Amino acid sequence: MGMLTEFKEFINRGNVLDLAVGVIIGGAFGTIVKSLTDDLIMPLVGRVFGNMDFSNLYVVLSGEVAPGTSLAAAREGGANVLAYGNFISTFINFLILAFVIFQIVKAANRLMPKKEAPAAPAGPTEVELLAEIRDALKK
Repeated sequence: MGMLTEFKEFINRGNVLDLAVGVIIGGAFGTIVKSLTDDLIMPLVGRVFGNMDFSNLYVVLSGEVAPGTSLAAAREGGANVLAYGNFISTFINFLILAFVIFQIVKAANRLMPKKEAPAAPAGPTEVELLAEIRDALKK
């Protein structure tokens, strides 16, 4: 029963629950950003670059692939491909997530009360130190 009690205390700590909520919300937010990138941003970027579909951008490293073959068909055909289009989409996802998280942290830092640094211990002033030296020299 000791381990069960310790586990219950661990779970009931505020930090663990906050972390769990953060992970769940972060996962949901990541899904939203992925949809934003895949469904809205990349089609617009593809349109700007001449109706290009980034998800099918790849380079054939080995194997035979007919020109215009989709990435899925090239992989099914046994070709070894370097799929850089998916990397571009994933990198844009990362940039969006990093920017949003930066903005959230920046806003949270503004809202958090600033902790004041503890005051430095008051030491003797210059005049007091000189007086001590003078007194020591007189002895």
